[in-house]
Amino acid sequence: MEEKVRILIVEDEGIVSLSLEDTLTNEGYHVVAVADSGREALEIVKNQVIDLVLLDIQINGEWDGIETARQISAVKDIPFIYLTAFSDSETLARAKETVPAAYLLKPYQAKNMLITIDLALNNFAFRKVPMAKVLPLASAKKTPDTGEQKEAILYYNDAVFIKQNYRFIKVNLDYICHLEAEGNHTAIFTPDKKYVIRHALNTMLEKLNQQTFIRVHRSYAVNVRHIDTFNDNTICIGRYEIPIGRAYKETFFRHFDFL
Repeated sequence: MEEKVRILIVEDEGIVSLSLEDTLTNEGYHVVAVADSGREALEIVKNQVIDLVLLDIQINGEWDGIETARQISAVKDIPFIYLTAFSDSETLARAKETVPAAYLLKPYQAKNMLITIDLALNNFAFRKVPMAKVLPLASAKKTPDTGEQKEAILYYNDAVFIKQNYRFIKVNLDYICHLEAEGNHTAIFTPDKKYVIRHALNTMLEKLNQQTFIRVHRSYAVNVRHIDTFNDNTICIGRYEIPIGRAYKETFFRHFDFL
């Protein structure tokens, strides 16, 4: 299914955490939880899927935010951002040792925080190369006639992160129904949305899981798990009818075992 970027907030001031949660939610992120101590944050990271952690340095409990980041990093490799009022040299030196994605001083502007989150996710994906397969970023534009978003895309493990304005939307590969070439761009179709990416279909297929996505036409590739019906010439996925090209027919049928 399509998922929003999942964020954990570690903050012990209730008013601050509520304001931060509201800002992130309004921008389309999913705040998984708010923790006020390091041990609570660590348990959440162990038991839930988290894409990014926002950490205050002064929090409740025996661990401060820096030690909490160190403990989290020992369990899972996920990006984290410090949001703090501390700017002294000693704190900065300790923070650098944990290699954060960013260090934002309070009070900060919401826009700056959103840009920082965008960059943190982007840089994290590139840092994971070659473990991650990353398509280079392109600036977002709207198609004049349809208004569809042409966005950057990052591919990591079993999901793609599609950039929209100041955030990345996570779409699990299993949720993608089919891909369609549109000139030098590729349209990604899910059951309820369409994204237009500034990369050719060939490039997309080189990066994505070839076991899941099958090229069935020079302009189409399908996710076999979403196929409803097919015959010698056409594949039906939901409301879409996708042609099977003559040159791709044999390869397509080869993916099935005939009894």
